[in-house]
Amino acid sequence: MKIFPAGEVARLSPYRDIVEALREGFRAEIETPVRHHHDVSEQITLLLMPAWSAQWTGLKTVVFKPDNPARGLPTIQASYLLIDNATGETVAMMDGTEITRRRTAAASALAADYLALPGASTMTVVGAGALGPHFVRAHASVRPIRRVFVHSRTADKAAALAADLAQDGFEAVVAPDLADAVRQSDIVTCVTTSTAPIVRGAWLKPGAHVDLAGAFKPTMRETDGEVVARSSVYVDTRDGALAEAGDLLQARDEGLFDFADIRGDLFDLCRGRTPGRASPGEITLFKSAGTAIEDLATAIMVYQKAR
Repeated sequence: MKIFPAGEVARLSPYRDIVEALREGFRAEIETPVRHHHDVSEQITLLLMPAWSAQWTGLKTVVFKPDNPARGLPTIQASYLLIDNATGETVAMMDGTEITRRRTAAASALAADYLALPGASTMTVVGAGALGPHFVRAHASVRPIRRVFVHSRTADKAAALAADLAQDGFEAVVAPDLADAVRQSDIVTCVTTSTAPIVRGAWLKPGAHVDLAGAFKPTMRETDGEVVARSSVYVDTRDGALAEAGDLLQARDEGLFDFADIRGDLFDLCRGRTPGRASPGEITLFKSAGTAIEDLATAIMVYQKAR
């Protein structure tokens, strides 16, 4: 069995390569039951995410620990096992945290490749935690992102992320006034664990693409109902959205959204069953709940590149 620590996973999985691996993954026949979700305690949420194809089986274990940052540790800790179905042998164990961060960002970039304006160059990222830099770089692999507004409730983290992105050549600045940043942005990405709306629908400009990836429980949300109501809504998977997408579930409960109005999921987009963005002025929204397809596709790519 080969061990892939975080650095090796990162080396073998540039964002554009993951985007293309995910595109093929959503076209392939991969079985993915809705992930197991267990509240072990008030401070521990355990997620189990299996997936399998004809040749491969994978299992990711994720522990969500919101008090870890106070200890200087990541909020999410994860591991990934890759099994060769021909023998039943576990051929690889990978750092699941790195896979999770990179594939989550790449899934949003994959959706943006169908939904964001082709010339999208200005982006706001809400949340300056571990996912923030991945999302900017992943989106920049499919769109010509140059200017980045960084907004966070923690000013020091926002400044650190902006400085990090500037090292990569982005024109990155801290945006204490989120409304002003959103009004200028072609892509608005939220990667927080908020339980109250942060982004307001009134702020969105025509043609904006909204990318929601932080909230993963029905009680969480990053936008108000008007964001959802103004948007053409797409999801990664319909089952995952109905079970966990708090932004959509709460907008529905407010009478502002109907799940029957979802325009498509990543299967539809990648298989050409829906064309994606219909006009330059359309506001689009992608809500990601996460699916084990993305983990398996990424893990297979990493393993095959290393062989």
